[in-house]
Amino acid sequence: MNNAIKSTSILTLTAMIWGFAFVAQRSGMEHVGPFFFNGVRTMLGALTLIVFLTIQSGARRGANGGKPAVFPRAERKTLLQGGLLCGLVLFAGSNFQQIGLVFTTASKAGFITTLYIILVPIFGIFLKHRTHWNTWVGVLLATVGLYCLCITESFSIDPGDLVILFGAAFWAIHILVIDRFVRRTDAIRLSCVQFIVCGAFSLAVMPFADAHFMTAPTLSLESIVAVLPAILYTGVLSSGAGFTLQAVGQKYANPTAASIIMSTEAIFGVIGGFLLLGERFTGREMLGCVLMFAAVILAQLPFGERAAARTDRPPQKSH
Repeated sequence: MNNAIKSTSILTLTAMIWGFAFVAQRSGMEHVGPFFFNGVRTMLGALTLIVFLTIQSGARRGANGGKPAVFPRAERKTLLQGGLLCGLVLFAGSNFQQIGLVFTTASKAGFITTLYIILVPIFGIFLKHRTHWNTWVGVLLATVGLYCLCITESFSIDPGDLVILFGAAFWAIHILVIDRFVRRTDAIRLSCVQFIVCGAFSLAVMPFADAHFMTAPTLSLESIVAVLPAILYTGVLSSGAGFTLQAVGQKYANPTAASIIMSTEAIFGVIGGFLLLGERFTGREMLGCVLMFAAVILAQLPFGERAAARTDRPPQKSH
């Protein structure tokens, strides 16, 4: 199998895992609160990456004749600083998303969340990143699409959709923060630390906040057992394996192609919501989805100087 086909297959699998994660996250909100769910799933994601890193370290030690890999002090400091900052932003983004899923569908959450790809270059303006015309056209299309998907005839927006949109803004900030640190330290180690930080803060907030968003009266052993499959899926597959697969898939993929492939998580979210939760779109909502997906694709296509000189990596979102 050539590298392009291999990368496409791995990235498509990653998008499918992330898309179906919206279904697991939505179903999980029927049993526990958002902070408990995110706290446990991100800790589980960290544990998955620790296992991966341990295996990877053993392989490298074997290749080096039994000598452990050197991890410089300066890089450790960067790892801890980056992990803390990325973890705090991840805490905000993932919990806004999880709270929103208490009130809206997995299908709508998938499309609204994908808008982070458009928000990244907009926020990048404040960091003096160049923004091209196709991004602004994408913003216009996304705005119309969001209106069709979320705004009712009485010109109101569902609270859950609005919270998911706030979450998408934090996902965009998360990508910019990740981009700053991932160039100076190991990406998987950075992800592991940020998962631990996010999980610790989520579990610390849980006793004070979860009761306001739980559909069940209280957290019980029965509810924890009921939500376990959803937490295992999002922790092990979406957070742990998904990030690793993304890193492997991007190795031989064109950045633009990789971004477009991974943005199909929204499509897989709709498929999962339809098959597993019985969710449906109205004609107007479907038009909104089409416009938003077109906006995401357009915003990622390289034009002019960007096409000739593009060397950046596609957005990385640790689900």
